[in-house]
Amino acid sequence: MDQTTTEHTTDDLSTPLGQHVKHKGAWARYRLPVSLSQALAVLLGLVLLTFAGYAVFNDDPLGGEPMVKVVLNPNVAKTADARATDKTAPSPMAPNAMAPTASPAMPAATAAKPPAAVEQKTVTIIDGSSGARHDVTVPSGDADAATPAAAPASSAPPVMANINQQLLESTRFGMVPIVAGNLRPSQVYAAGSDALRAKAATMPAVAIVVSGLGIGAAKTTDAIMKLPAAVTLAFTPYGADPTKLVERARSLGHEILLQIPLEPYDYPDNDPGPQTLLTTLTPEQNQERLLWLLSRFQGYVGLSNFMGARFLPNEASMQPLMREAAKRGLVYFDDGGAARSLASQLALAQAVPFARADATIDVVPNAGEIDRALAQLEATARQRGFAVGVASALPISIERLNAWSKALEGRGFLLVPLTTAMTKSKSS
Repeated sequence: MDQTTTEHTTDDLSTPLGQHVKHKGAWARYRLPVSLSQALAVLLGLVLLTFAGYAVFNDDPLGGEPMVKVVLNPNVAKTADARATDKTAPSPMAPNAMAPTASPAMPAATAAKPPAAVEQKTVTIIDGSSGARHDVTVPSGDADAATPAAAPASSAPPVMANINQQLLESTRFGMVPIVAGNLRPSQVYAAGSDALRAKAATMPAVAIVVSGLGIGAAKTTDAIMKLPAAVTLAFTPYGADPTKLVERARSLGHEILLQIPLEPYDYPDNDPGPQTLLTTLTPEQNQERLLWLLSRFQGYVGLSNFMGARFLPNEASMQPLMREAAKRGLVYFDDGGAARSLASQLALAQAVPFARADATIDVVPNAGEIDRALAQLEATARQRGFAVGVASALPISIERLNAWSKALEGRGFLLVPLTTAMTKSKSS
């Protein structure tokens, strides 16, 4: 009996009755050191460890953000590559470089035209949050090269219709208003007739400013079409096509204000929008932003704040803004949202026509509260001779304003544009 037979016999003798022995082959003596689940766990751990190592040690300051490489002047780069490849090509800097020979098919002026020199231009990039300035030098000699210096001109809004060209000043952002002799934008673009202004001098007048327009074409169009022409409309510098909306509003007789985004207390959590004027920026940096804002459209009589609870009480920041309004022949309207605003004192010092809202009529946006606010506005106008209210372009606000205005004159009041109320304020 061989050894295998002996082992089997021993197993059979030592096995309890009723149980059968499973004879193991030679392959069963070799087992894996770990189970399948343990092996998968180790593999997953290695993958995670590799990813963590890449994230920690890889030098990627952009954090995986998409990147695009742009050749600012491809023709210059191609010419440089060609010269590097062709050692015999004449350098444009060499005094004895051969000029191209005129052929019968080539005009003499074209053949003799020297290669254009590659100019250098400096572009200043301003960080929107910190105000830091960075100068970048780029080549700009080719007619078809994409030069950043040409970008502001191409992106500048078009000049609107029915705009007095004498009252425009060209900037790198576009056209901005300016005084020309005795002509001032606040007078040329004022709505209303001489007859209306004469009538306003004899009875209590109420002006309404609807603000926040330009953002949302539907609500802006509703305000333009449904509100009486005497209602003044204040547009933000944003929106897809503010120029077209402003043109439409002016064609229907509305007076226009440009709202300037000013820093609120909780900025940047509460952000009025791009190019907001900030108390942390220098006057030069705010001036740069202001020029961009002023160029978004034309035909406005003046400026108004868009937010600005932190900016308006800051004299060092507000003074340059008010000086700019005076320089450009504009009025200034304070929406009354900042209790400590210095706009009134600074406007007086700069001889800028000024008005401040007596009430926001849709603080509580329901019909009853809006009607009560309008009644209070009438009481102020009866006592003082004029009153100014401000509202947003909510559907309920537009509906109640429209209904209120229809019976206003029958109650002894006149609805007037803002500049008419300012004139009456000055005379009273």
